[in-house]
Amino acid sequence: MTLDALIKRRGPIKKIGVIGMGYVGIPAAALFADSPAFEHVYGFQRDSPSSGYKIAMLNRGESPLKGEEPGLDELLKKVVVAKKFACTSDFSKIAEMDAVTLSIQTPFRNKDDLIPDFSALNEGIRSAGRNLRPGMLVVLESTVTPGTTTGPARAMLEEESGLVAGVDFAFAHAPERVMVGRLIRNIREHDRIVGGLDPVSTARATELYAPVLTAGKVIPMTATAAEVTKTAENTFRDLQIAAANELALYCEAMGVNFYDVRAGVDSLKGEGITRAMLWPGAGVGGHCLTKDTYHLERGVQQLGKDQLDYPAGERSLFVLARTINDFMPRHMFRLTREGLARAGTPLKGANIALLGWAFLANSDDTRNTPSEPYRDDLIAAGATVAIHDPFVEPAPGVTLTSGLDDTLRGADAVVVFAGHRQYRSLDVLRVKALTGKEHPVIVDGRNIIDPDAWIGAGFIYKGIGRGDKNSHPIHE
Repeated sequence: MTLDALIKRRGPIKKIGVIGMGYVGIPAAALFADSPAFEHVYGFQRDSPSSGYKIAMLNRGESPLKGEEPGLDELLKKVVVAKKFACTSDFSKIAEMDAVTLSIQTPFRNKDDLIPDFSALNEGIRSAGRNLRPGMLVVLESTVTPGTTTGPARAMLEEESGLVAGVDFAFAHAPERVMVGRLIRNIREHDRIVGGLDPVSTARATELYAPVLTAGKVIPMTATAAEVTKTAENTFRDLQIAAANELALYCEAMGVNFYDVRAGVDSLKGEGITRAMLWPGAGVGGHCLTKDTYHLERGVQQLGKDQLDYPAGERSLFVLARTINDFMPRHMFRLTREGLARAGTPLKGANIALLGWAFLANSDDTRNTPSEPYRDDLIAAGATVAIHDPFVEPAPGVTLTSGLDDTLRGADAVVVFAGHRQYRSLDVLRVKALTGKEHPVIVDGRNIIDPDAWIGAGFIYKGIGRGDKNSHPIHE
C-alpha cells in the first residue's frame, strides 16, 4: 500500500503529540489543542529532576515559562479545561497519535569542532520511532544541521520502527520560527516553512499546520532546503546584529553617537534601497542565534565539502559575525573597568550590580546569556558581583539577590545587561543614594537610560555606541 493510501485510510489528523515542552513545544501544543480541526493534543515531557515539574504545571493549565508571553496563560487554561490538552511522560501514547512533532534543543558541544549535541533530540526521535505506526506523520521542528532530516533522523526513525519513511509514514522538517515574548503571535502569523521527504509528506504536514495559521501561509520546499532556510535566516540576523555592534565600536572609538548615525543611515529610503540597521548591545544570547551559524557551517562542510567555491584562506563571514557578537560582553567588561578607573576605584574588590540575567527584555530565558561571561570575567578580576533579574528563578550556577535595592546597595558600578521594563524607569537619585558613592559608574548595555540625567547626578557614564558621552566631564 502506498503512503498516500495509508494516510487516506487513517483519515484527517485528529490526535497530535508534541515532544518537548519548552519555549516552542508549549505554545505549539496549546494552539493545536485550541483548533477545532483537532480532537486532542498530548505534550510529551520526560519526568526528569530538572524539568519533570512542568508536567503537573501544564496539567493545571499553568505555564512554566516565567517571562511575559501574551495570550499563552489564557490559552493553556482554556485547552486544559476543555480537556483537549494534557501533558504526560508516557511516551507509549505516541502510538495513538496521527501526527507527532519534535521541538527539542540542539546546542553545540564545541563550536570550534562543529560537533552538535543531538543527544536530547536523538532520544526524542527514537521514542517517536519506537511507537511509530503506519500512516503517521512525524515532523522535526528543531533547528538542525542541513542533511539531518534525510540522513540520521530518518535512519533512527526507520531503525526503531522497522518502517520506511516516505513509504510507511510521512516525514517532514518544519522549523520553528518564534521569538521569546511573542510565541503565540509568531506561530500564528509567521509563514511556515514545510519541507517534506516527498510531496505526500509535505501535503500531510501542511494539513497539520494550516489550521493554526492566521496571517501566515505554508511555504513548501524540500527537507534540506527547509533546514538551510532556518539556519540561514538566524545566521543572517546574527550578521546584521554584528554589523550594528561593529559600527557601535567604531563610533565609540571616533567619539560619535551610534544612534545618531543609525537614524541617519535608516533615513535613506526609496525603491531598491534597504538600509535598515539593527541595534547594538551587550551581547547576543538565546538558543538560536548563538549556534545556528555553526549548523549552517557544518551543513556546507558535510553536504558541499568538495563543491563550495569561496576565497581561499578567508574566514567565513558568518563565523566572524558570531565572533563579534561573542566579543560584546568583553567590551562591557572594558567599559566597566574604564568607568571604575575614572572614579578612582580598582576593579579588584569593586562591587558590581549586574542588572539582567535573561538575554532578552522582559523574559526569563537565560540560555547562552551574555551576562554569564561578563560575570565570570569580573569574578576572575577580583570583583564582587550582585545579580538581579525580576523574571529569572534561582538556578544552579547563578546566585540572584532578592530585590533590586539589595543589588544596588553599595555598588561601585551599575551595569545594565537586559532591557527589562523595571530598568527603564530607574530613579537616578534613588540609585545613587543606594550606592552611597559620590561618583558611581553606570554602564548601559541596552541604551535604555538618559546619559545626561545620570551624568548630571554625578554618575560616570559608559554606554555601547556612545562615543559622544563615554569621555564626558565628571559632574561635581
